[in-house]
Amino acid sequence: MSAPSTALGKSDHFSLFGLPRKLWIEMSTLEKKFLELSWKLHPDKFVNASPADQERSLKGSSELNDAYRVLRDPVARVEYLLELEGMRKEGEHKQQAPPELLEEVFELNESLDELREAKASGGDLGALTQRLESAEKNFQQKLSEVDAQLQETAQQWDAAIDANASDTDRKGILVGLNELLNRRSYIRNLVTNVEKELQ
Repeated sequence: MSAPSTALGKSDHFSLFGLPRKLWIEMSTLEKKFLELSWKLHPDKFVNASPADQERSLKGSSELNDAYRVLRDPVARVEYLLELEGMRKEGEHKQQAPPELLEEVFELNESLDELREAKASGGDLGALTQRLESAEKNFQQKLSEVDAQLQETAQQWDAAIDANASDTDRKGILVGLNELLNRRSYIRNLVTNVEKELQ
């Protein structure tokens, strides 16, 4: 069995699958390519190969799985593209409240504190729970709006790639994507915190 070179040495997840750096991906095509590459790299095919080839097979298989996991998730795909384009560092999330949400976030945090105090003292949770459930719905709606904006901006990115747009135009779109991701991350954390307290 020859050395598993299929997935190794590629510069990024998109090129690993032979895809342009675009944000819309045909899932059936991605899955088909993933299965094809998985078969070529599967460690079982390298049982009788040298230890070095076995190690490359395992590494290539792992890289392929990571790439597939990222590319099939629309949000992870945007985040990965931003990392590739130098707009976002892995693990770096700017957690600042969007200015127009400051008042709502302040009220939400007050309600969460009140709920924690009421739980600790055995107080009445009914009205607080209703208020938090209402706030959760409100922020879920905002999350849906951000997701729609993210999808729209992703389409702008793909159109810019197709049109071979200038670096300035592409950078503007990337800045927008980054801001939307930060906003999404912030709102998603708010929703998660509320869900946790309401359990």
